[in-house]
Amino acid sequence: MKHPDKWRETIDPFSLAYKSFHPIEILGYPHAGNDVFHARGIYKGKEVRAYIKAARQKGAAIENEVAILSQLHSPIYPTVLDCGFAGTPFSVTLELPGERLSTIVGENETLESLSFMEEYGATLATLHQLRISAEPVKDRRFFHVPSDEFLKTLGLEEYKGIFANPPKTSVRCFCHGDFHYANILWDRHHISGILDFELAGYGNRDFDIAWALFRRPGQKFLKTEVEQKAFLRGYQRTAPCDQEAVKYYMAQCYVYFLQFSGDDAEYCDYIRTWVKRLICKRY
Repeated sequence: MKHPDKWRETIDPFSLAYKSFHPIEILGYPHAGNDVFHARGIYKGKEVRAYIKAARQKGAAIENEVAILSQLHSPIYPTVLDCGFAGTPFSVTLELPGERLSTIVGENETLESLSFMEEYGATLATLHQLRISAEPVKDRRFFHVPSDEFLKTLGLEEYKGIFANPPKTSVRCFCHGDFHYANILWDRHHISGILDFELAGYGNRDFDIAWALFRRPGQKFLKTEVEQKAFLRGYQRTAPCDQEAVKYYMAQCYVYFLQFSGDDAEYCDYIRTWVKRLICKRY
């Protein structure tokens, strides 16, 4: 996978306290909240390609990610080659094959994405069936009902009704926490890698589905109802979910994303139209 050249100042990846991985060359600098490096290096006497992740932001949960990955035994989960938590926490994971769906479908003019959606949903359902040792997911602002005052600041007073009745119950399961297209790799039309388990833990199943399903700024797929239905159909082949709760949490996520997407007129219009359509269906 091709990654950009250095686009901001980072920690020196050669300065980390490696025990079993020895970096030779930095190949690229993926966009991420933490400092992430695509690297070539030596592991157990062999040259490999790997990703080095070093904590950059407060709350980076690299240790949590390493603990979870150590319990996952499937080719689609990254293998931890090295890690350290003194000083700057870091991990090194073996490169997995594949590309992001955004690269594969491009502008998605003829809904090329549709043929990927059922496997996308089914894979999340399978992940939700895992029974491993993990902490509860850490609290995030997106988990909370937006206040009336917050809605007012965004000019969304008319949406108060939808948020007045949040789902009354939730199903707890192991959640990825950040299962969206940038963390999923595809190879030959199948999922080949699931990345970034920093936010993983036990939490709300239907919110985790919503987080995977709502569209991000610039995203050219999962824009249509037919794609969303295919994703949910794939999910429900493996496990049940509450589709009304999923839609509610999608609306909740969209409202928060509207706050910092003001310079993307198309995306903001999409959000307002999507949430209004949901309101009309519910009331």
